[in-house]
Order: sequence, then structure tokens, then C-alpha cells
Amino acid sequence: MALSDRFRLLGVDVSALRLEEALRILLDAPARGQRLAVHFVTAHTLVEASADPSLRERLNADDLVCPDGMPLVWVGRLRRRRIERVYGPDTMLALLDRARAQGARHYLYGGAEGVPELLASKLVERFPGLDVVGCYSPPFRPLTPEEDAEAVARINEARPDYVWIGLGSPKQDHWVFEHRGRVEAAALLAVGAAFDFHSGRAREAPRWIRGSGFQWLHRLLTGPRRLWRRYTVVNARFLWLLARDGLRAVLSLRRRR
Repeated sequence: MALSDRFRLLGVDVSALRLEEALRILLDAPARGQRLAVHFVTAHTLVEASADPSLRERLNADDLVCPDGMPLVWVGRLRRRRIERVYGPDTMLALLDRARAQGARHYLYGGAEGVPELLASKLVERFPGLDVVGCYSPPFRPLTPEEDAEAVARINEARPDYVWIGLGSPKQDHWVFEHRGRVEAAALLAVGAAFDFHSGRAREAPRWIRGSGFQWLHRLLTGPRRLWRRYTVVNARFLWLLARDGLRAVLSLRRRR
């Protein structure tokens, strides 16, 4: 169920949101008894979804598909939407901070072995009084149905309001869709690299770079071996798909005339 205006980009209905609007929705979710599925999508996610119908359908079926990347924001503004970047790592910090006043409970699911525990200690130090009620780093292989059921039971026993998912896209996006009816939390939030950034395992780009649309270049330069394909081939494909869809829209308009 969409909770905001959306616009379609490469087959995905992106939420036309501002950060404060997203935070208000998330902060209100526990009191409303909601079970929200929240994604933070980039150009990379959209390229993956263009080749994966199941990912596309799952993103479009969930509640919030936040514009995590500046290219999505630029397209939204060209289409006259009131939109700004709703960046997963920034949203995470803001929600952790503000939700303390309502006694929110948080669970960290994802990251390499030891990362969620390290992240929890960093966050509790940064936000005194923060209530992190559990951590789990699943194996990189797919979990068996029994292992998955055990993980879900562990999360539900901890009674979190917010479950933060750091599995990387698109794996985390599939996880959120598949577990939204099974995990008893107000929101499941797929925030990916936020686990590494806020635990100190990876260096985040300066804020001025993040707002310029060139954060991808900073990440490429700091991790070229791991990220070269994502930020060269994938970015080029995003631009090609965008141009293709734009041309189709123009041709369709001409036919109607």
C-alpha cells in the first residue's frame, strides 16, 4: 500500500517524498499498529528491477520506495514532484535519534559476522538511551526454511518496533517483501550500506558530495575492485534505460496526436 504520491521510473513506482515526510510516517507507524515495508532505492536498484520482474512487482507492492539516489530526485523534480533525497543512512540516524522519545526498540539484521554488534555499540554510544534489542548476521548462503523460521522467531521474541536490514540490494529488498507479514515490527527498513558506514567499516562520502550526485564516484574510488561494475556498467545501463523510456514516451505521444 503506497503511503505517498509516486512516479514511475524504469517500471518502479518511486515515492515522491521529502525526508521529514518519511520520518513522520515512520515515527507514527508503531502507534498506528502498522507493518510497513520500506526500501531505499538507487539507480542500481532500478537497473536490477528492470531485469527482474519479481523485484519490480515487490517494490511496487510495498509501502515506501524512497528515492535514495540523486538521479531519482532529478527525474522526480522534472516531473514536478515535491521530492528530495531520502538517503537510507541519514534516515536511519534521524529515526534512531527521534524515536528514543517514544521508547522505540530496534533490531539489526545483516552485515558480515560481528558487524551488527559493532554497529549496535557505535549507535548506543552516539545516541544514549537507544534500545537495540537484538542483532543477527545471517550467513551469505540462502537460509533453509527452518533457519529462516528460527531467525523470524528470534526477532519477534525481541519485540522490536523497527528492524533494520543490511543485506545489500536487491537481496534486502526481496527479504523485506517476503517477511513483512511474518516479522511483527512497525517497519522493516532495507538500508544496505548504512551498516558499514555507521559501524566505521566503510568511509562515507562528505555531505557536499552526497548532495551533488557524485557519491557513486567517491565509493568507486574507495572500493574500486568491489564496486567498479556497479558504478560503471550499471550506471551506463541506467542512463541507457532512461533514454530508451524517454524516447518511447515521445513516440507514444506523437502516435496519439
